[in-house]
Amino acid sequence: MDWIDSLLYPLQWVVAWILAIFHDIFTALGLPAANGWTWVLSIAGLTVVIRALLIPLFVYQIRAQRKMQLLQPEIQRLQAKYKGKKDQYSRQAMAEEQMSLFRDNKTSPWASCLPLLVQMPIFFSLFRVIHNMQAVAEGRIDAIGGLTQELAQQAEESSVFGVSLSATFMDPGITVKVLTAVLIIIMAATMFITQKQMMAKNMSEAAMANPMMQSQKMLLYIMPVVFGIGGIYFPLGVLFYWLVSNTWTMVQQHMVIRNMPAPGSKAEKEMLERKARKGKTVPQAEVKGAAVPAEEAPKSSGQRQQPVSKNRKKNKKR
Repeated sequence: MDWIDSLLYPLQWVVAWILAIFHDIFTALGLPAANGWTWVLSIAGLTVVIRALLIPLFVYQIRAQRKMQLLQPEIQRLQAKYKGKKDQYSRQAMAEEQMSLFRDNKTSPWASCLPLLVQMPIFFSLFRVIHNMQAVAEGRIDAIGGLTQELAQQAEESSVFGVSLSATFMDPGITVKVLTAVLIIIMAATMFITQKQMMAKNMSEAAMANPMMQSQKMLLYIMPVVFGIGGIYFPLGVLFYWLVSNTWTMVQQHMVIRNMPAPGSKAEKEMLERKARKGKTVPQAEVKGAAVPAEEAPKSSGQRQQPVSKNRKKNKKR
């Protein structure tokens, strides 16, 4: 794992410094330096800092999802164009036109995965920092950023319900297995609920009908299982990181869905109903379910209406 430590060292250095700063803050407030909850709060502080820095990426994610909603009529027309064509040339042409459509509108169906992908290097860096704490405490490797030998020794001495922060589900002992199992289940559940509420409330029927959404639906079930299985190898400290991060995501997404729902989604209808109940003025078209984007307005057939003479009009009236 030396090559991984070398590759991630800059991020490990930053992660270790943030942990050390928060540890100093909490000990200055009177918490014991070698207490497990002091380190858990430090990890929570690290998580808040990371998620705050990712807010611009979250805004990009929301905008990309909005664009995907508005592109659904174009995507459906493209699907109708190639309906029934199963040959390789047609499928390739459809894929190219679809990717061109996404590129021209600067969006992607995978934009929702960006915050998770960006967090992965940070996650592995925290994993390695906690994993290397014992070696730092024993003086076998140099300090990592602000994580000095003294701080590493305090971290190694600390525990939560008698479980070390570096302990995993695979370590012996009933307490460690119960505590890590509970955190793994909560971590997987919050991840599932977050993705489920996005699909159930913040996507229009047209978006859900898109074949690309089948991949997203698969991820809805696959990702919690993958993290649940992988969680048995995560140190306790990393599990606390993911718990706080997933909770942040769930709350943040709930606020966005409630106050800035996607056009045509169930959440938008609920928001309009709330406004109507409170007596706020809402356009009649929107109250009926509405808020149909301009791009979704029915297009004319393209035929020009022919002028009708006065005599023909009189004949029609008869």
